[in-house]
Amino acid sequence: MNGNPATYAIWLAVLLMIGLHQDVWNWDNDRLVFGFMPVALFYHACFSVAAGILWFLATVVAWPEELEALDAEADRNSGMAEVGTEGGKES
Repeated sequence: MNGNPATYAIWLAVLLMIGLHQDVWNWDNDRLVFGFMPVALFYHACFSVAAGILWFLATVVAWPEELEALDAEADRNSGMAEVGTEGGKES
């Protein structure tokens, strides 16, 4: 893990999401949202959207740059990074 403060913020948000996933306060709530959806189902739908946004932010902010460098080096070594080649041979 790099020393980027945003990386620590992402980890804190993940831990917060783990805690919020246990929505015990909605278990006995029988209210309906929009007149048809149980509040616990609506909560989990919103939670899923928030988890997707958090995962996107994690890949943008906290993705290890070392992996990208290793991938680029592997592409160079395998010849996949060559542009304008056909079947691995120069055109």
